[in-house]
Amino acid sequence: MSVLFTAIGEILIDFTPIVEGGATVGFRMHPGGSPLNVAVGLARLGARAEFAGKVSSDLFGRFLVAHLEHEGVGTRFLSRADAPSTLAFVALRGGEPSFSFYGEGAADTLLAPDDVPETIEQTQVLHFGSISLLRQPTAGTIAALVERLRGKAMLSFDPNIRPGLITDPRAYRDLLFRMFRAADIVKISATDLRWFDPDRSLDAATAALLELGPALVAVTQGARGCYARWSGGELRVSGHEVNVVDTVGAGDAFTSGLLLRLWERRVTTQADLARMPPEVLEDGLRFATAAAALTCTRAGAEPPRRAEIETVLA
Repeated sequence: MSVLFTAIGEILIDFTPIVEGGATVGFRMHPGGSPLNVAVGLARLGARAEFAGKVSSDLFGRFLVAHLEHEGVGTRFLSRADAPSTLAFVALRGGEPSFSFYGEGAADTLLAPDDVPETIEQTQVLHFGSISLLRQPTAGTIAALVERLRGKAMLSFDPNIRPGLITDPRAYRDLLFRMFRAADIVKISATDLRWFDPDRSLDAATAALLELGPALVAVTQGARGCYARWSGGELRVSGHEVNVVDTVGAGDAFTSGLLLRLWERRVTTQADLARMPPEVLEDGLRFATAAAALTCTRAGAEPPRRAEIETVLA
């Protein structure tokens, strides 16, 4: 596949719990960060994917770079820093992952405009979002790049909201509005949508997002599957019954699957998104939902490969 996908944002270590006898007795290290997960998911599906961001030169950073290289994700848009790596400890609460982050002054929060090479404009699909929008200068660097690529690349946005990390809610909401207006595709979880727009129903909230500018809004709903709204109307796709180990990275696998599948169906611009027939979107959503379900069957963010998805869909 010749198209170039790039994911930009945080790159960190997820520590998932090791549970014995109902108690957490330790943690297991996994590569993490929502944009990193999307890049790896795309690469595992056969796409040409790059990761853009800033990574630490410490032992965790070296582990992360080795992971990207092992997965076939390009690193030519990746810069290094002597600052520490962000660390995230994961616990399950009510079946949903709860994160405790340790990342003040971490490398992935220090991405400056000069760290982003001009060659990133070769990107045809740019995915961005998550906690990378919470700390400067990274947040401003990403926002500026998104607005520079508007109309030149397909722009995919997942806010992946972490309320416990938000120190300035007003400024953060203002930035979210900017990114919603710039994006062509918005993928958002039902939980995040309730945080962002608590007073509206699902239908009304997605309609309001669509009016801001994106051509497609896809809402992931866990085991219930997903809901999508675009100019052609709305669609619901059911989830898959699987044995859930954890849900870390499931939304990112959904994003990878949806972006790849839509591009394969020649949906490459905002205009294509607006006029795509329901059967094309449904195909993309089913592929993405299967990718998310498979990710839930293993610990950490471990997106599936194409053959696994095709087996589920068959």
